[in-house]
Amino acid sequence: MESFEFLLPYQDYSTKYVVLKPLTSKRTDEVTYNLIDIFLLFGAPSILHFDNGRKFSYKISECVTQLRPEIKVVNGKPRLSQSQGSVKRANQDTENMLTTWIADNETIE
Repeated sequence: MESFEFLLPYQDYSTKYVVLKPLTSKRTDEVTYNLIDIFLLFGAPSILHFDNGRKFSYKISECVTQLRPEIKVVNGKPRLSQSQGSVKRANQDTENMLTTWIADNETIE
């Protein structure tokens, strides 16, 4: 059985729809595979915005743009505070839901 230790949150800016993908690691190939899986469900975005560390996001963006060169990749915090607030709210909601689920299911960790 795989041990999922990480969570990939993906939020569509226009709809605010959030997709969560469990990950066993933060390896470039695993993250890229899951991003492509999301793109296959909803369509690839025209802009992919990372606010993670540059080294991490550079590796992922390099893989994504090899597969979909038309995607513009942006790194860093959002310029518009409303989009940053939306991501923070979605992350807080996710954390609250996971905390509740863990408590309801008596899951350790």
